[in-house]
Amino acid sequence: FDLPTAIQKMTPRPASIFKMKNRGLIKEGYAADLVIFDPEKVIDRATYENPKQFATGIPHVIVGGKTAIEEGSVRHGKSGRVVRFKE
Repeated sequence: FDLPTAIQKMTPRPASIFKMKNRGLIKEGYAADLVIFDPEKVIDRATYENPKQFATGIPHVIVGGKTAIEEGSVRHGKSGRVVRFKE
């Protein structure tokens, strides 16, 4: 997929399918969960033997409006919350 299609498949589409209110778009009043990256620099470092490696090239992650990753480093422990939905 090209980048815009991939983003569509990972953000508004699942939010719509799972009827998740206030998610999936960058919009006032919506959950402020954002990943800031340069697609030319992202490298997946995870392997089968070591699956918990962070990717590189993702300098900032914002979860619930709070910075979780800044300049590629985790700022604090767990952030965000579990999102549950009914079938």
